[in-house]
Amino acid sequence: QVQLVESGGGLVQAGGSLRLSCAASGLTFSAYNMGWFRQAPGKERESVAGISRSSSSTKYSDIVKGRFTISRDNAKNTVYLQMNSLKSEDTAVYYCAAGGSLTVPNLNAAKYDYWGQGTQVTVSS
Repeated sequence: QVQLVESGGGLVQAGGSLRLSCAASGLTFSAYNMGWFRQAPGKERESVAGISRSSSSTKYSDIVKGRFTISRDNAKNTVYLQMNSLKSEDTAVYYCAAGGSLTVPNLNAAKYDYWGQGTQVTVSS
């Protein structure tokens, strides 16, 4: 049974930082591209970042480029999202996802096979 468990969310002031983690189990982690997505209340889910299986390449949405960094540790079966210079508009539930058929980082949610339950990030202004 595949499980993706996010952690690290919380309340932070604008301009602050948070580091999200997503621990994976039940799959060969190194065989999956990983991604982070988010959904704010009343809004559609949007992509944040993606990373290839070996960390050789990453991709970011324009709204977070330069502020967020995705990384992974295949030995720990964990993907991370370092979020700096947070803004109130970054407030959302953040989800990690695993995509087995992907060969390059992808920001299309439909390409991902497994999803976590999400972790809430709230940025106060």
